[in-house]
Amino acid sequence: MVPATRPIEIMPVTVKLQPTIQLTDEQFFHFCRTNREYRIERNSRGDAIIMPPVGWETSNKNALIVTALYLWSKQNGTGFVTDSSAGFILPNGAVRSPDAAWTRSERLAELSPDMLHRFLPLAPDFVIELRSQSDRLGDLQAKMAEYSENGVALGWLIDPSLRQVHIYRLGQSVTILDEPDMIAGEPELAGFELDLRPVWQPIWSG
Repeated sequence: MVPATRPIEIMPVTVKLQPTIQLTDEQFFHFCRTNREYRIERNSRGDAIIMPPVGWETSNKNALIVTALYLWSKQNGTGFVTDSSAGFILPNGAVRSPDAAWTRSERLAELSPDMLHRFLPLAPDFVIELRSQSDRLGDLQAKMAEYSENGVALGWLIDPSLRQVHIYRLGQSVTILDEPDMIAGEPELAGFELDLRPVWQPIWSG
C-alpha cells in the first residue's frame, strides 16, 4: 500500500503587466502560444495568471466530464465542446479557459475561420469548472460569477472535496446541491445529464 501523503498545493501565479506592458488580444494569444507549456489566463485588469497543472486524479475526472459533454453534444448537434486548452475572451477583457465549455453553433458561425484558430471573442453558453486540490474555492466562485456577468447562460462549479455542485444561471441566485448523483442541464442544454458518482468517489480508496 502506498502511504498517504498530503497533497502539495501549488497556487496560481499572478503576473502584473499593466501599466508597464499592455498586450492586445492578439499579442496575448501569441504570448500564450510562446509559453504553451503553461496554462495562462488573463483577468479583467490585464494581469496574466499562470495556472499550475492539476493532479492525475483531477485530470482523469475532468476527462470523464468532457467526454460526457462531448457525447451529448455530438448527438444534440447544436453546438461544440472545448476542454481547458481553449481560451475565451470575455466582454470584460478577461481571457478564461473553463475546464469544459459548450458554445452554440449559430454563434460560432458568425466568426471567421481565422478567429476560430485563436481565442474566441465571446463567452461560451455553458461552462464547467472542476475544483482541484490546489484551487481555492473563493477564487473559483469569483470566476463563476464573472462568467455569469459576461453572459454565460449556465455554469457548474463541481467540488469533489465537499461533494457539492454550485449552479450559476443568468439573473438568478446561486444554487448549491449536496452530493447529487446526477445533474441535468435543462433547459439550457436539453437532454444533457452528468453522472457525478464517479466524480465523488476516489479512484483508489486504499
